[in-house]
Amino acid sequence: MSRWFNIAGPCKPDKHYMLPPTSRLPDLETLIEQESYFVVHAPRQTGKTTAMLALAQQLTASGRYAAVMVSVEVGSAFNHDPSAAELAILGAWRNTIEDYLPKELQPPAWVYNAPGQRIRENLRAWSRQIPRPLVIFIDEIDSLQDQTLISVLRQLRDGYSNRPENFPSSVGLIGLRDVRDYKVASGGSDRLNTASPFNIKVSSITLRNFYAAEVQELYQQHTEATGQIFTPLATTTAFDLTQGQPWLVNALAKEVVEKLVKDRSITITKEHILQAKEILIARLDTHLDSLAERLREPRIKAIIQPMLAGLELGDIPNDDIQFVIDLGLCKIHPQGGLTMANPIYREVLPRVLTVTPMASLPMIAPTWLTSEGELNKDGLLEAFLKFWRQHGEPLLGSTGYHEIAPHIVLMAFLHRVANGGGTLEREYAIGSDRMDLCLSYKAVMLGIELKVWREKKRDPQTEGIEQLESYLARLGLDEGWLFVFDRRQNALPIEERLSTQVVMTENQRTITVIRA
Repeated sequence: MSRWFNIAGPCKPDKHYMLPPTSRLPDLETLIEQESYFVVHAPRQTGKTTAMLALAQQLTASGRYAAVMVSVEVGSAFNHDPSAAELAILGAWRNTIEDYLPKELQPPAWVYNAPGQRIRENLRAWSRQIPRPLVIFIDEIDSLQDQTLISVLRQLRDGYSNRPENFPSSVGLIGLRDVRDYKVASGGSDRLNTASPFNIKVSSITLRNFYAAEVQELYQQHTEATGQIFTPLATTTAFDLTQGQPWLVNALAKEVVEKLVKDRSITITKEHILQAKEILIARLDTHLDSLAERLREPRIKAIIQPMLAGLELGDIPNDDIQFVIDLGLCKIHPQGGLTMANPIYREVLPRVLTVTPMASLPMIAPTWLTSEGELNKDGLLEAFLKFWRQHGEPLLGSTGYHEIAPHIVLMAFLHRVANGGGTLEREYAIGSDRMDLCLSYKAVMLGIELKVWREKKRDPQTEGIEQLESYLARLGLDEGWLFVFDRRQNALPIEERLSTQVVMTENQRTITVIRA
């Protein structure tokens, strides 16, 4: 049976191309030998479940442990009713245990005595009955919240001192977040802010992304199975775009080999990978959509908004910065500073923010196209000025990201242009105080820079021209547009401030300055 690139659920070696599942788990077996309780947290679809299932099977097969991975997700329907959650969780655990462990390692019949003690009581009975130390990996732990979460954590902590004879020798909590970010509505906060209910943990471990060599190894499995070759540049491009994020690595390859290049005699090139990237971003598959949903969270908005605007982060708690890193949204750049985790996320997040403004756009005839279907820059500028004059100010209220509302509305307009057969790419970074856009439409490329004139700041035109000229040099262009959005309270009315001016730089580049 042929294998394929997997983008949904745990990987299975007989069905999916996959790397050794436990290779990215640092020294977990040592923690288990030391009877430790620990946390494994990593973003969704990075291989946590696959790795922990494989580790549990390896531990059991060694003859030294009875190890199983179970889930508490069914209990999340009862976050304010711990008693009902216990019943649902234990019922799901029974089925999983029967599927993965031999009969001699299975627990006795569950007992359902005092609510709030059932998980501890049954884990105790199970540990006492079987001849091996019990190791439990509890998946989806952070799907639990509030009273139910606290109850489960405290029952595990209460039994900890009785291990290994009378309680699980080792317990791993598996989820998206570290313990302190588990959701609990208490004390004026929506999270624990402390590891106290599970202060017995020895370590918090995260699952790294694939290395470049591992991406090559994964794609090579497809080549060996089918004869279809990925060029070295295609594999390098896939790594550069994804930075080894496992779901993205698999999703790009799956789109290419199952949709774009079904003929196995055709070699997969960099261009195929780039085409697949555009499709994934436009389609907003489940993985990307779930990331986009995070943008609504105040903690994340407080970081992403200044990043997109090129502003300094300001007084952001360290825990919040670590939170966006743990979620896989951002990373610390090797040269310092917080950046988006990979180029695909860098494209997805601002694009998602344009969805509502795009839905709010009026019908706009593509007057920027010539009779041959080419992009006319002068026509595009005229169309934008007309659009902004009539609709710009009202549309600024269509996004919750008020600091970058002009950026979002402009991007929504340009997406309307690009959707006719072009692409729109963005560059932004903390502290740069700008966003760069590159609009490509067939043979035409337009470099654009966005600046905001903020309260108590000087006119950013001079700085913007210098920055845009540097950006145009990298693009190999001799002309570009600089937008200066005046967001000061005493700014002139839009009818008076909307204007254009052509500036020639010392390096003979033509800059059209648009004040809006």
